[in-house]
Amino acid sequence: MITIRKSEDRGHADHGWLNTYHSFSFAGYYDPRHMGFSNLRVINEDRVQPGEGFPTHPHRDMEIISYVLEGALEHRDSMGNGSVIRPGEVQRMSAGTGITHSEFNHSKEEGLHFFQIWILPQSEGIAPSYEQKLFPEQEKRGALRLIASADGAEGSVTINQDARLYATLIDGGQEVVHHLARGRHAWVQAARGSITVNGHLLEAGDGAAVSGEDLVRLTARQKSEVLLFDLP
Repeated sequence: MITIRKSEDRGHADHGWLNTYHSFSFAGYYDPRHMGFSNLRVINEDRVQPGEGFPTHPHRDMEIISYVLEGALEHRDSMGNGSVIRPGEVQRMSAGTGITHSEFNHSKEEGLHFFQIWILPQSEGIAPSYEQKLFPEQEKRGALRLIASADGAEGSVTINQDARLYATLIDGGQEVVHHLARGRHAWVQAARGSITVNGHLLEAGDGAAVSGEDLVRLTARQKSEVLLFDLP
């Protein structure tokens, strides 16, 4: 079974400095039909104006992943981390017992476009931690590159949950296939371009919940960037 979540049906807020779309209920957007999928709780697609950003705010007991599409995301947190995340890099924070952090568009001239992803943790009350890694473009071209997992497999960032996140860059006509173990589910998020998921069309911003399938076949109709979550 495949259920499409169209881009235009997502929650949306335009704050001037921030233009944001919510695949699942978040902040002022609430829809009881869209509270998450498996242990995937938040996928926000954020566009931040130059020099603007999120002032210091708290989190706890959540796995938070940032995936930058364009621009540069500046990060500071109460653990003493200060960094800039650019396209190709993945940032992971395990909020655990509690952290505070801020996120800003590092540039005063160019926009920032990124996905903010929250995954419910397997264990609560862990010590907060931070990780940031670069995944070169060539490793994602025409292949599903594992970028986050519970065991840090293949050099992925490590998350406190039984979930695996892949990224791929596929050109028109290219296809990648992911096999799902029995009882597992997938969420596919089209970041850019146009693809089909087992024959179902997804345009940029669209998502698809996949259940009861033994494989996920992604076929690009044009140059595309896609995130795929393998979930319990």
